[in-house]
Amino acid sequence: METTNNKVKRVGDLAKILISQREQGKKIVHCHGVFDLLHIGHIKHLEAARKLGDVLVVTLTPDNFVRKGPHRPAFPEKLRVEALASLSCVDYVAINEWPTAVETIQLLKPNLFVKGVVCESGKRDHSDAIEKEEEAIERVGGKLVYTDEETYSASTLINRFMEVFTPETKTFLEQFRTQHTPEEIVGYLQAIRKLKVLIIGETIIDEYQFCSVLGKSGKESILAALHNRTEKYVGGVLAIANHVSNFCDEVAVLSSLGDVNPCEDFIRSKLNGNVVPHFVRLPGCPTIIKQRFLQEYPGSKLFEVYVMRDEGLPDPVEQEFCRSLEKLLPQYDVVIVADYGHGLLTERGKRLICEKAKFLAVSTQTNAGNRGFNTISKYARADYVSIGEMELRLDARQLNVELEILVRNLVERIASRKWLITQGSYGCMIHDHKQGVFRVPAFSIRVVDRVGAGDAVLAVTAPCAALEVPPTVLGFIANVVGAEACTIMGNRSFIEPTNLFRHITSLMK
Repeated sequence: METTNNKVKRVGDLAKILISQREQGKKIVHCHGVFDLLHIGHIKHLEAARKLGDVLVVTLTPDNFVRKGPHRPAFPEKLRVEALASLSCVDYVAINEWPTAVETIQLLKPNLFVKGVVCESGKRDHSDAIEKEEEAIERVGGKLVYTDEETYSASTLINRFMEVFTPETKTFLEQFRTQHTPEEIVGYLQAIRKLKVLIIGETIIDEYQFCSVLGKSGKESILAALHNRTEKYVGGVLAIANHVSNFCDEVAVLSSLGDVNPCEDFIRSKLNGNVVPHFVRLPGCPTIIKQRFLQEYPGSKLFEVYVMRDEGLPDPVEQEFCRSLEKLLPQYDVVIVADYGHGLLTERGKRLICEKAKFLAVSTQTNAGNRGFNTISKYARADYVSIGEMELRLDARQLNVELEILVRNLVERIASRKWLITQGSYGCMIHDHKQGVFRVPAFSIRVVDRVGAGDAVLAVTAPCAALEVPPTVLGFIANVVGAEACTIMGNRSFIEPTNLFRHITSLMK
């Protein structure tokens, strides 16, 4: 029996070791998983697997491929490896190098690939990973086997007995689990796939300039930095379109591009394949670029530069834009307006949208570029509003009045059935015109970048609101999406259904 230190191997080295084991006629058994918070269910499973052969090899999912939400794994891979290696039934342990065990199975060529039985119905992890792993083990001449030992959930133990969340969040989740199931919530998100969605608003290119700060310039009172690299992402309504198109099959965008440095090839290359773009051209203007300069580590922002001309739409362009609205609005079940206040959405355009959209979801953003002039009361009607608390307070010109009172006052002025007010680390508040006010605490544990988080929340919750998802479920989905989005730098990637479903399932245990 190997000592604990000698049990831990790299995957490539382990493959070489197993060649000699097979030559000696030994049966190789392979188990794979996250093994976050090693518990009695894991131990029983591994002991049962060891009895099926002569050598038990365990590989575990590395930290960067764990998809159970930003709060997981609770224990880093180094500790998880040490825990597994300490078990007498385990002969070798390795940290996997891929998201699933498929490539590892092909390298290790075990006789048996052993999984634990899961009693829940539906896909085990909301992906086809297990089917691909079964195909891989059969390709190397092995067999997939299930143990029938009593099972436990590491997610349940972590959620309920470890201090992962605030007491408020923990209490909310305990009550929420008694009223809803993960299958129900995932079902709502799967049901929106049939909806046809149109997104309207400004195109923005987010350009991130990563730098190393050198210090104060020797001759002037300015900060000097060394440029390391540049990353460009599609932002604004393009980011929303990519989020939505991961959940809905038919998605279109109506937006604007400048005719000076339009960036059209870059934009089209970054849009998902099921997004149909419609652009009007702004003469003499660039496509909007927001440059953010960041210190490479820890990723903190230094300052930003807007590349744009904010002069409103010329009459011919406004007429073209409104003709496109007249044509497109009747074709879509859900219309999402993301108004960043840079001039595309004129009074005539907003009036057409409010009159003709079947289901209208609106978000207005205040930023340095619009200087606070862009507020939600510019819209006479919205079926669903998703907005930040400070933007709502700016519209009401009230800093300290109770938020619920402000929302009730706005509901009287704007014909809207549902409001989602995002409150950062405090979660969100939902106002439903029939069912009243609901609050959902935040689930964010790790924040990389808040840019784009509100857009992601709007993108996923607007179709859900159109299908009349219950208010607390809507708030729950919003905060899960927000937690996911806060772990993404800029719009480097987009909310992906499989990972979101896993995150939801993990929280509900």
